[in-house]
Amino acid sequence: MEQPNLNYIDEIADGDIEFKDELIQTLINEFEQENKKIRSLIKNKNYLEASQLVHKIKHKISLLNMENSDYIAKEFENNLKQEKEELNLEFTSILDNIV
Repeated sequence: MEQPNLNYIDEIADGDIEFKDELIQTLINEFEQENKKIRSLIKNKNYLEASQLVHKIKHKISLLNMENSDYIAKEFENNLKQEKEELNLEFTSILDNIV
């Protein structure tokens, strides 16, 4: 499975270790919350809200230079807009991996 890459975050932090640590901790906290929420939304078949959340999450995935995961997120977002759960397991596995 693709692993998060912190190169882009390192660039943003520009040597500021405290900023980098805060950014990473914020991302982890948000991924944990969003992981729980996406599972609940799918379980309750709230596909529109789930697609909006995936849209938000995919931007964070791109911060971690996870190109394949970003592609899966985009496809999953489109599936949800069509009320399809295909790629749900793959997407939640990505979130688990990040956390």
